[in-house]
Amino acid sequence: MTITDASLIRVSSFWGAIFVFLVLELLAPYRKSSVSKAKRWINNITLTVFNSVVLELVFAGAVVTTAAYVTTRHLGVLNLVELPQWAKIFVTVAFMDFMLYIWHLLNHEVPLLWRFHRVHHSDLNMDVSTATRFHIGELSISAIIKISLVFLLGASLVGVLIFESVLVLFAQFHHSSLRVPKWFESVFWMLFVPPSMHRIHHSVILKERDTNYGTIFSTWDRWLGTLLTDVDQSRIRIGIGAYQQPDQLYFHHLLAMPITRPVK
Repeated sequence: MTITDASLIRVSSFWGAIFVFLVLELLAPYRKSSVSKAKRWINNITLTVFNSVVLELVFAGAVVTTAAYVTTRHLGVLNLVELPQWAKIFVTVAFMDFMLYIWHLLNHEVPLLWRFHRVHHSDLNMDVSTATRFHIGELSISAIIKISLVFLLGASLVGVLIFESVLVLFAQFHHSSLRVPKWFESVFWMLFVPPSMHRIHHSVILKERDTNYGTIFSTWDRWLGTLLTDVDQSRIRIGIGAYQQPDQLYFHHLLAMPITRPVK
């Protein structure tokens, strides 16, 4: 597999999954929108396209390039041990997801990082487009960390591609405003992150927001004491208390948010 093939797969799966979840949300929504869905989508997708262009110009597929580099030169931890390919891929997905959990937690605990991350949490409703609503500053820092981790781990191109694809799919699923059977979520929650778990994380209530940091696996929250489950889903209000006016959350407001007044 070439770097070009990997990049094409990532882009296709990303936009394809957004379209599928959008259709499913429209057919079986979890709850009605409290603000204009069309205006939110214009803002969120505009931000997504802007981020994609900037990241491509600055990093130009550096994550997959790094994976190909360490594989051909046998660098990193995984290239120092004898493991079957499937085991190396599993370690890559688990390790990268755990480090993402740590990174996510730090984005809530470190004031400077929260200034960027609050762009994501300021969405007044949560649906699949929220999964793409991030500030370019946060994504740039995250990309540098991810490149470093891929180099340290010695993750293969296939392992990184599988991790990135699974990560995007899970993030889009648990952000979606999709009506999911309770029995499915109860089983899914034992190992993975369902919409109800992540919905708590997007609550305006601080003690609820600072929980449930997982993206793929729910085990990190369970093992490290940040899991919260006993919340009435029907009363959860999405967003940040200081940002409740839709006309203050347009594209240019989101770009400027990190340099505006600090709010929790």
